Amino acid sequence: MVFDSGSREHEHALARLRSDMVGWLTTVTPEGQPQTLPIWFLWVDGEALIYSDRRARRNHNVAVNPKVTLHLNSSARGGDVIILEGEARIDPSAPSIPDNAVYRAKYETWLLEFMPSVEEMATIYNVPIRVRPTRGLVIGVE
Repeated sequence: MVFDSGSREHEHALARLRSDMVGWLTTVTPEGQPQTLPIWFLWVDGEALIYSDRRARRNHNVAVNPKVTLHLNSSARGGDVIILEGEARIDPSAPSIPDNAVYRAKYETWLLEFMPSVEEMATIYNVPIRVRPTRGLVIGVE
């Protein structure tokens, strides 16, 4: 685990990983081009769980090169930076969105603004990706 509750900065990072709604996942294409896109995620047992769109290029990127970076939005002044470097893997054993009560509790209100149902979202965002952090950075906690 790259963050623990042993310091104010690490406790702050863990709190944000549990509560922030949007993160930014950077994967690398087979040609070496970094690709950064916003994602919804759930922090579970020291890993980020992301439900990726089945059409997303990031799925192939992760299969070819599992090294990724996940970062959270900074403050408006550029402080409060939380960055995780890690290894991603597609996890077919993860529960689907309709079966993940914690994910639904976090995102269902947002989800229903974009989709007619949780079940329909699960037909599109059905590639579960887990990110295991290998290094964490906390800069400028405000």
